[in-house]
Amino acid sequence: MAELSVLIVGAGLAGLVAARELERRGCRVIVIEARERIGGRVWTIRDGFAGMHGEAGGEFIDEDQQEIRKLAKELGLNELRVLRGGFSHYRRGNHGQRRMRSSSSGWRQTARALERLIHVYKLAGEEWGGPIATAVASCSIADWLHGTKAARDVRATADAMRGFFLADPDELSLLVYVEQFAGESDPAKRVMYRLREGNDCLPKRIARELRSPIYLRHVVRRIVQTKEKVSITVENSRGRRMELQGRYAIVTSPAPLTAEIEFSPALPEAQRDAFARLRYGRATKTLLQFDRHPWRRARRPRACATDIELGAVWDGSEEQRGPCAIVTLLAGGNASAATKAILAGGGAPALTERLDFFGVGGARALAYHSVTWEDDPWSRGGYAFFDSAFPPSDRRLLALPWERVFFAGEHTSKLWQGYTNGAVESGLRAAEEVCLSAGRRSRPLKRRCLGDLF
Repeated sequence: MAELSVLIVGAGLAGLVAARELERRGCRVIVIEARERIGGRVWTIRDGFAGMHGEAGGEFIDEDQQEIRKLAKELGLNELRVLRGGFSHYRRGNHGQRRMRSSSSGWRQTARALERLIHVYKLAGEEWGGPIATAVASCSIADWLHGTKAARDVRATADAMRGFFLADPDELSLLVYVEQFAGESDPAKRVMYRLREGNDCLPKRIARELRSPIYLRHVVRRIVQTKEKVSITVENSRGRRMELQGRYAIVTSPAPLTAEIEFSPALPEAQRDAFARLRYGRATKTLLQFDRHPWRRARRPRACATDIELGAVWDGSEEQRGPCAIVTLLAGGNASAATKAILAGGGAPALTERLDFFGVGGARALAYHSVTWEDDPWSRGGYAFFDSAFPPSDRRLLALPWERVFFAGEHTSKLWQGYTNGAVESGLRAAEEVCLSAGRRSRPLKRRCLGDLF
């Protein structure tokens, strides 16, 4: 494999993991990144927090997400369990009163309301192809809530889930909801971890291991492939263009950005349409540092989803020592614009006064940092979600190789879409696909049908 060279588009987790795996197999790689930093949507904020840090991007690692946990261990990073009580819900119930509730109650009621759909989904093998998935996917969660005259508790649970899906009930495909509840994963019982040193240590340590160059502030404009090689045209921050060449390429950029790259020969129309149609959730993530942490009291939740404009709220620094603490807010869907408006009108104090329900009390805000991911030109949102207009059978096209070009990123992961583990898993998968394809390099390259992996 020593003569094999691979060009990798994107220095997020997917791209860096693919580069690391390929180098371990003796390949030469070049990583190309449009941003001025590595990590993509993994972004740890340290400046301004007086020795503390908070996660502005991907944050939680679940117990059963083995690929990212194994990677962290290999890199010598320590994981710490956080938010042991899981997520509660601050929302309205069937009697109309908003208060802190166990998320299990709304989860169970929603699961019962979805019971028939979950049953037929499992009859179809939980696959996204076929008439059952197509019929369920064509309906939004809002359509289902209205059509079934769902109880207020079920409706409020759906509103609270926008902090998880980054999409409102009228945007999100019902198939995604059915898939989630078919997994029987109660959010109150999630076992979650963060990396002690900050999640950005993961991409930084991978980059430190790499022998190959990472071109920052270089935008991929064109990918041309022949029977023998791939050529990528990149443009730097001063508008100058150059061409890089390799035997294969892995594209890990978010789907809308991938759709804007010029491919020659062109991507199959159905595959390009899938990249162009895939939506990314609106997400404003805000880190508020306080001089103390009165919410850390017995029998008080340290994490909750809400049906108000703040989205989800949790303790963002319980594993860090000292008198100060960080509260993290993730406003998804319509809550993203609402949180931005609150910050624009009154800054951190305007958000703080809305956090009484969380137990902030008289704690004083010292600093804050807010990131709106849909305003990031290299992300276009927090992570991918599937709306009712996206044909579920097209999901597989997001990860399907096109000749010498392979695709990775959280949006290509079936089991862990939206998670950092999905990015890691997809990077490993794409690296494996390149190596398998290289094993057949003596065969003449031909245009493959969409049904064939290699």
